[in-house]
Amino acid sequence: MTPALKQKILQVCDRKVLQKGPEVGLSFYAFFANRNTDPELLMEAAEWWIMTHRLDHFEKAVKIRKMVEQL
Repeated sequence: MTPALKQKILQVCDRKVLQKGPEVGLSFYAFFANRNTDPELLMEAAEWWIMTHRLDHFEKAVKIRKMVEQL
């Protein structure tokens, strides 16, 4: 995972948890304002989410943050 994607995921997870609490769920699309803005980064996130970890469409932000911190 690139440092840019890692940083983006951590920031989004922190913001979502702050706004909605520790039970908030999100999908990898939450890291992108528009799906077509940065297709390479979107595909990197999708591969990590779907192919590498086989995560459900929605996962708890705190779980994703913990997984990314360990990278």
